[in-house]
Amino acid sequence: MSIRKLLSLNQNLTIRVKIWLFFMMLVCIVFILMWTFQVLMLGQFYEIMKESSVTRATRKLAQSYQTEQFDEKLLDAALRNDMCIEVLNEDGMETHYECLFSGNCLLHNGSPDMYFFFTELQQSRSGEICRTLYNETMQSNMLIYGTTLHDRYGQVTGYLLTNARLVPVHATRQILQQMTMMITVLLMIAGVVLSAYAAEHLGTPINRLNSSARRLAQGDYTAQFEGGGCAEVDDLAETLTYANHELSRTEEMQRDLVANVSHDMRTPLTMMKAYAEMIRDLSGDNPVKREQHLNVIIEETDRLSLLVNDMLDLSKLESGTQGLELQHIDISEKMCEIAARYEGISERMGYHLYFTGDAPCMVCCDSGKIERVICNLLNNAINYTSKEDRKVFLRQINRPDCVRIEVSDTGDGIEEDKIKLIFDKYYRSENHKREVVGTGLGLSIVKAILKLHNYNYGVNSKIGEGSTFWFELTRTEEQPPVM
Repeated sequence: MSIRKLLSLNQNLTIRVKIWLFFMMLVCIVFILMWTFQVLMLGQFYEIMKESSVTRATRKLAQSYQTEQFDEKLLDAALRNDMCIEVLNEDGMETHYECLFSGNCLLHNGSPDMYFFFTELQQSRSGEICRTLYNETMQSNMLIYGTTLHDRYGQVTGYLLTNARLVPVHATRQILQQMTMMITVLLMIAGVVLSAYAAEHLGTPINRLNSSARRLAQGDYTAQFEGGGCAEVDDLAETLTYANHELSRTEEMQRDLVANVSHDMRTPLTMMKAYAEMIRDLSGDNPVKREQHLNVIIEETDRLSLLVNDMLDLSKLESGTQGLELQHIDISEKMCEIAARYEGISERMGYHLYFTGDAPCMVCCDSGKIERVICNLLNNAINYTSKEDRKVFLRQINRPDCVRIEVSDTGDGIEEDKIKLIFDKYYRSENHKREVVGTGLGLSIVKAILKLHNYNYGVNSKIGEGSTFWFELTRTEEQPPVM
């Protein structure tokens, strides 16, 4: 089967089947490892470990040669490692020995193989050799290890020989085979039970989430996402619940958007059509009436154009297609220009603008977009300030790391649960007593521009005391020019 087919098959399997297959594969891997290391390679492992232990014991014993405790260590090494030990001088004569096999070991039974072994040890460059020889007397393989003894001047003073029996492992292998088969059967049973439990424990909540996700994809926002099984599934359920909430909120906003846009467009279009018909039918020959009706058409056209432009600008800002043209500006100078512009028309519109500036301060921003933010906030404050005093406040507050811009009104304020909605498209506070002029997109454009700059922004409001909209511009090290 090709890799592509295997991947295709894997994608079509349910999570329950995948969990079951995983546990079965794990059982098979454990069985293969047990069979390989405990049965097939038991003899090789035994010989390797026996040779390693005999080698370590012989080398340690050789280091204590010609010490006062040598005889005690000789006996201890023989008993601990179940081996016979023989020490020869440089002429090959025995000086010490310990035999645990009653003289039947290869070191003491006169085997001719030991003559060749001793000759090979004398000729060895490394000074030590290890061989496996068969003992006819004991009908068993013997591990023979020999090493050359030296004095502190490097002269050969003798030879240390050890003989350990290699116990046959055939019976042990048969026992382990039976134990391995029993363990494998138990593992298979445990694997089936655990895989069924795990598949049910993990698969059921995931299937529930999948079913609820299908309902959500079909537009059913009442779908509930329940976790369970593990922390990751719980996190997924929380994420899907949040996505469900946001999608339902987005759809509601889309419905409101369509309704508001339809209303805002229908009104000027209806008036434009009505006044155009009036010009055609009634005031076409009356210059005064005709001019009045044409002015209404022009005003409604401007209103419609403003709405379309705001929608296009907001779309560009939110999609990221309209970038920033950053430059270093003196925000104090920019604030003075904007305040002077609004003060020039404040008397005609019937409101009072109070501007509180601060010392010159350099910031890095898109000057045109930040100017639009301030103007939108001022227009919003003008719309919602108190009808009695009609006061609007614009403040610049220099701080060590930023410049805070505040725009305040004296209107009715915003309810606490409505503050988080104030920057949404077409949302208008219900706490006003007159028709608000605008497209309903001003604060949304403010939000989009400030997010594009990565500036902090917000609104503080109390019912009956008015609202204060604010944002903070990051200061730069560059100093403003001296005038």
